[in-house]
Amino acid sequence: MGLPVFLRLIRWKNLSMIAAIQLLFKYVYLPAFGIATVLNPIHFTLLILATISIAAAGNIINDIEDIEADVINKPSKVLVTKHLSKKKASQYYYLCNLVGIVVGFYIAFHVNHASFVATFIGTALLLNVYSMSLKKRPIIGNIVVSLLISLSILIVGFFDIIPAISSQNGVDQYFAFKGLIDYSVFAFMFNFLREMVKDIEDIKGDKNLEMKTLPILIGAKKTKYVIFALSFIPLTLVTYYSYANFEKLPVVLAYMLIVVQLPFLHFMTKLLYAENKKQYRYLSRLLKLIMLLGMLSIIVISLSFHYAQ
Repeated sequence: MGLPVFLRLIRWKNLSMIAAIQLLFKYVYLPAFGIATVLNPIHFTLLILATISIAAAGNIINDIEDIEADVINKPSKVLVTKHLSKKKASQYYYLCNLVGIVVGFYIAFHVNHASFVATFIGTALLLNVYSMSLKKRPIIGNIVVSLLISLSILIVGFFDIIPAISSQNGVDQYFAFKGLIDYSVFAFMFNFLREMVKDIEDIKGDKNLEMKTLPILIGAKKTKYVIFALSFIPLTLVTYYSYANFEKLPVVLAYMLIVVQLPFLHFMTKLLYAENKKQYRYLSRLLKLIMLLGMLSIIVISLSFHYAQ
């Protein structure tokens, strides 16, 4: 198996996105607000390595467990059994988990919070349970994977902000961590919708594995309307949040409403008329783009705050 196949197996594009978001928070968002941190560039790189290693392991075990469904849903993208054996994929799964947990323990020990390694161990276990059983159940699987996406943002706060808290900077550190929580909530909402869209997209193969996802239980059309109804939650919250926090930063407000919310309204419109796999795949990719655009607002907010001072 060559390197290109391994990179596809671990979904390197998704991992790159996680790493980029963590870097944005570390080197753009936190410095803009003068937040105290404890990780130097080397240790922060190790934190990213631990995070993406656990995520990579989750992607691998997901491919192993989804072989039968993927043969139907996306035959051209099947890697396990076609380009490498199931045994070899399992070895990579354990290796990635080992790297993530060992490096995670080192970072946790470095910041004097050894118990924080539970973040990586718990995530690895949850990803395993998700791939084995939770993803086959309605809603709960979507919630779990969306929570883990949110955790990739919060982990920056756990390892870089919390250990730097002192009696002098407690308030600033709190508001910095709150900012991470806000972004993690938005990431959860948009990713939750995306996971539901992907369930409709993959309904044919999932039926073959006797899964009990929402589209299988109530049908694709009804699920589509459920997603549409749920879409009003992030639409309303992001709009309210933007006006409440960025009213005095017009560039940020314009970015949130035009660059993030307009594409989301486009998503909602297209969703109502979606009928086939190709259209749902487009909607899934559109939500992924919207999530990325939302995260890039970190740059806009940080620069606007800097020049507003």
